[in-house]
Amino acid sequence: MALDVAALRTCFPALAQGLAFFDGPGGTQTPVQVAEAVARTMTGPLSNRGLVSASERNAEQAVADFRAAYADLLAVPPGGVVHGRSATQLTYDFSRHLAKDWRAGDEIVLSRLDHDANVRPWIQAAERAGVAVRWIGTDPVTTELDLDSYERALSPRTRLVAVTAASNVLGTVPPVRRIADRAHDVGALVYVDGVHYAAHHLVDVPALGADLFVCSPYKFLGPHCAVLAGAPETLEAVVPDKLLPSTNAVPERFEFGTLPYELLAGATAAVDFLAGMDAAGPAGESRRQRLTRSLRSLHEHENALRSRLAAGLHALGDAVTVHTKAARRTPTVLMTLHGRDAREAQAHLAARGVVAPAGSFYAYEAFAALKIDDPALRVGLAPYNDEEDVDRLLDGLATFL
Repeated sequence: MALDVAALRTCFPALAQGLAFFDGPGGTQTPVQVAEAVARTMTGPLSNRGLVSASERNAEQAVADFRAAYADLLAVPPGGVVHGRSATQLTYDFSRHLAKDWRAGDEIVLSRLDHDANVRPWIQAAERAGVAVRWIGTDPVTTELDLDSYERALSPRTRLVAVTAASNVLGTVPPVRRIADRAHDVGALVYVDGVHYAAHHLVDVPALGADLFVCSPYKFLGPHCAVLAGAPETLEAVVPDKLLPSTNAVPERFEFGTLPYELLAGATAAVDFLAGMDAAGPAGESRRQRLTRSLRSLHEHENALRSRLAAGLHALGDAVTVHTKAARRTPTVLMTLHGRDAREAQAHLAARGVVAPAGSFYAYEAFAALKIDDPALRVGLAPYNDEEDVDRLLDGLATFL
């Protein structure tokens, strides 16, 4: 099992520009198959959902295909797949939905490793409900979550634990199942930000112990939208505000207004593309089986590149401080450059055709907890990266330093 990276790269028109992209954690490049699915759906015929005309049935099919694809990707039933504009939007929505049942004296637990999209919506909802916020700390040495602080934060009053499955800046992959099991011990709901995790690992929402799991297809080769997944019975217990004529059925009752059918089709195509990256399996496999094999091969490919990147950064010596240290992590590296501004490094690399962004990447709590200077340089690997890309990045950093 292995990825044919050279063949895979031909599917990405953006690579014809000669750029080496390391900005995948902020959003990947798009394969032509995804763009074609979007265009094909938009040019239809296409109408609002219904069963009378072909154009209405096309819209219905786009929705059904989307739910089936993300059921396969995330290991949930199709009835547990909710579309959203972004992970931030979905988290804000569900923070409002869930907080309707919170009462003064209740508590929620948040993580200082998380993207602000899995922090601020919950803090603001807690403030409105008069609910206390407790924290899971981050160890500044290991860049791992401090699970002792988690134990101290939990109590019989805990209603929700919100945690990332992988840090979008440090790459740290926390022990989500262990965190979820302890949350369930005290009767709390577990909301997992899987935006960065889903780009690098095969997701199994029940195995993670997540009650609700959110991810974004544009982080793994799809269009700009998001998905929230959970067991249908979990979603049945959540009551949103909605328009009176709109359905009360799950999952549709969480999807406000007309769905963007073309984006649903593109998001479906992204799952099919992921499933087909390693085509070496037997005939008749399910899409979930093909995803399992492809993502295993992707993991091997990205880990090999990560090792090459780590060796090259080590060779640059004390001029580079790598902040990514967790034992289990994605192929994403955060670094600062001794005596140099990361934004200047970003511009220097861009002039050489290397895209590596600088900033804090909405990881406000992580930067504060680890006392990392803002901006820092983030390098993230994606399926289309190859050894030449990594060498170009390293050569660019060497000339900058």
